[in-house]
Amino acid sequence: MRDLLAAVLWLGVTTYVVFGGADFGAGIWDLVSGRGSHAARVRGLIDKAITPVWEANHVWVIFSLVICWTAFPSAFAAILSTLWIPFALALLGIILRGSGFAFRHFLTGRAADASRWAFAVASILTPFFLGAALGGIASGRVPLGNAEGDPLTSWLNPTSIVVGVLAVLTCTYLAALFLVADATRYDDEELAAYFGRRAMVAAAAVGVVALIGIFVLRDDAPYVGDRLTGAALPLLIVSLLAGGANLVLLRRRIRPWTRPVGVLAVVAVIWAWGVAQYPYLLPTSLTIDAGAAGDPTLTWLLGVAVAAVLTVGPSLALLFSLDRRSMLGEDHGPS
Repeated sequence: MRDLLAAVLWLGVTTYVVFGGADFGAGIWDLVSGRGSHAARVRGLIDKAITPVWEANHVWVIFSLVICWTAFPSAFAAILSTLWIPFALALLGIILRGSGFAFRHFLTGRAADASRWAFAVASILTPFFLGAALGGIASGRVPLGNAEGDPLTSWLNPTSIVVGVLAVLTCTYLAALFLVADATRYDDEELAAYFGRRAMVAAAAVGVVALIGIFVLRDDAPYVGDRLTGAALPLLIVSLLAGGANLVLLRRRIRPWTRPVGVLAVVAVIWAWGVAQYPYLLPTSLTIDAGAAGDPTLTWLLGVAVAAVLTVGPSLALLFSLDRRSMLGEDHGPS
């Protein structure tokens, strides 16, 4: 049951990376879209794509936090008390990003420009800080106990920087894939090709940084780094094959498969990390078994998690289905 709840936790993290990451990446593409009529069309597509779903995607980070602090309280306390700086900055980024995205639809002039910049810059900083925090955990810089780790070097280190950069690039890759699908849905071949090219560039950048990251982790986070090329190697191979296949699909504009294949490449890497870190919550100081709450708590939590998925899952599925069929209204923002 402890391992099952750890898997549920990692599933929540994975879901947030995919759907929340695509939203963050859309903000990054908004930042680099430039000016003029073409940039306005790009931003119009981004608005239409993320307006119906961007708040809903935060449910997964809330789900993951609840699972972590209830099922593994000692790990949660150690992580939040040591890595409070990057998590606080990420939370600030989420707030600024949401405010900027909401207000830019109603403001004009310099105020509208400021809100657009808040939305875009926060879309870069938030995944970076979240990735840096995860890098601090993977590198073993979060010891067991309350605020026992260094509040700066725990997330300002080679592993954290590489993972933070990889998180930002992964968001741009996912967002480009989702926007290719959205442009195709709106019969805009020009924007579909535009984001298809950017998805290929982002995929190449992700691949380069991921390769560098393997060597960085082997030196700076040896437990996870060694197991990435050991027990987790099959998942890395799946990711590599899926990523390569997706480049071919994007090149040949076989668009119905680009999003699921691209998501598979990202999910395989995330679960490779999970396999590499197993059985530790905090490498190498706290295992899943040692950090878990008591069996009665875990039993109730598992039941609540199942009930939550059965309640929220169909609701989100309906939301995404209505959005894909353009049944939520076409005017989601400026066009």
